[in-house]
Amino acid sequence: MRPFFKTWLTICLLLPLAAHATNREQRLPNVNGYTPKSHVSAPSSKNNKQTVKRSTQLSSANRKLVPPMASKESSNVLSRAVNVLGTPYRWGGSSPSKGFDCSGLVKYAFNDATFDLPRTSNAMASGHGEKVDRNDLKPGDLIFFNIKSRRVNHVAIYLGNDRFIHAPRRGKSVSIDTLKKPYWESHYVVAKRVLPKEQNELRVVQR
Repeated sequence: MRPFFKTWLTICLLLPLAAHATNREQRLPNVNGYTPKSHVSAPSSKNNKQTVKRSTQLSSANRKLVPPMASKESSNVLSRAVNVLGTPYRWGGSSPSKGFDCSGLVKYAFNDATFDLPRTSNAMASGHGEKVDRNDLKPGDLIFFNIKSRRVNHVAIYLGNDRFIHAPRRGKSVSIDTLKKPYWESHYVVAKRVLPKEQNELRVVQR
């Protein structure tokens, strides 16, 4: 009976220690942020929904910046532009991952258009499109400025209500500004309409 009693006593002593070790392992995910693989779980559908909701809210906020009276073509251009708000300025840049300079942002925004714009603001101003009077500006028109130069060296996309979106300069990011500021008023040069006319407008002209 003595060996049996010894075995029984050993089991009684080890059971509490095993239980303590099990509880300690279960608490490990809360220690120093470490989670063993056995406790890793896939992201819940609730978290996924929250992520999608945040993305949707961002898109909705940007969508409000696009004027409701904008044509389909100009809406597409403005949507691409406002969706990269906050992207850092980078000379020669033309993508969200690399950054934008002023003409790079315009090229990116007009990427889905049926024509290819020149790469520099000066070439855009002297080439494609028709000249537009400042009082006749419409969303999607390009507006040009001369900054510290006699010739055009900056371009922006008109949003409506005297607002425009552009990539200002080194150290700044893609942002929205207004023509009502004295600085931009004094450096304004010309505006160009490069988007094709709507079919409805063409029909009215034909009549």
